[in-house]
Amino acid sequence: MTSSAAIRSDIYDREERKHRVCRQYQAHIRGLNAYERHKKFLKDYVRFYGKDKPAEVKLPVKTDQDTLREGYRFIRSEEDDLDPSWEQRLVKRYYDKLFKEYCIADMSRYKTGKMGLRWRTEKEVMTGKGQFMCGSKHCDEKEGLASYEVNFSYHEAGEDKQALVKLVACERCAEKLYYKKRKEGERSESKEKKKQKRKRSKSHSEDDTDEEEKRKEGERSESNEKKKQKRNRSQSHSEYDTDEEDRRKGKTRKSKLESADREGKDDENFDEYMEGMFPGNG
Repeated sequence: MTSSAAIRSDIYDREERKHRVCRQYQAHIRGLNAYERHKKFLKDYVRFYGKDKPAEVKLPVKTDQDTLREGYRFIRSEEDDLDPSWEQRLVKRYYDKLFKEYCIADMSRYKTGKMGLRWRTEKEVMTGKGQFMCGSKHCDEKEGLASYEVNFSYHEAGEDKQALVKLVACERCAEKLYYKKRKEGERSESKEKKKQKRKRSKSHSEDDTDEEEKRKEGERSESNEKKKQKRNRSQSHSEYDTDEEDRRKGKTRKSKLESADREGKDDENFDEYMEGMFPGNG
């Protein structure tokens, strides 16, 4: 037969276990925020009192980080500060904790001319990041630093905005700031040189064409002159040949006449000779 002392001890141990489990449950509940406690209570209620197991429904949740992403402004205006909503109060509280003397830059896309800038946090101010160290996000160089005023053009809340901010950068990162501008200048110079080269080649080709035309014109004029001289020489030769022919014809006629005269004289002399031989026949 069990003694009363054993019964009391068993009851005490059972109650102690209940209190321990209850304390653990309370500690777990206290560690949850209001939304997580609400989800747990609903889940426990459905599990113990519900007949069917409902499908797990995930409702859209808007966290503080989402609120900061939506309401954050690089430079807040007075209108933003006048908004009394809790979202804007949260964003304003975060904005006031930032240090806005120097910026931190994300230069991972510097070749496209795009760069991200943000204000420094308290931890970065304590370590000297952005003032005594290079302000590039992935550079911790401490030598050769220089401060630059950057005209930051950005798109925010559906608007195009500009802000003049300070950025400390080393020599290597400073070259990234003006990389696209320098490349555009080099491309424009290259295009200008090519344009000038095309102009010079075009002018040279035109000069060569003019010289070629002048040379051809000179050759044509020289050829015409030669043809003219040749015609003149041929004409003078033909005139000379005509004169020679006339002279030859004149000599031939003269020789014929002389031969005819000689024949006439010979005939006369022959007649006289015959009459002298035969005087009685006359």
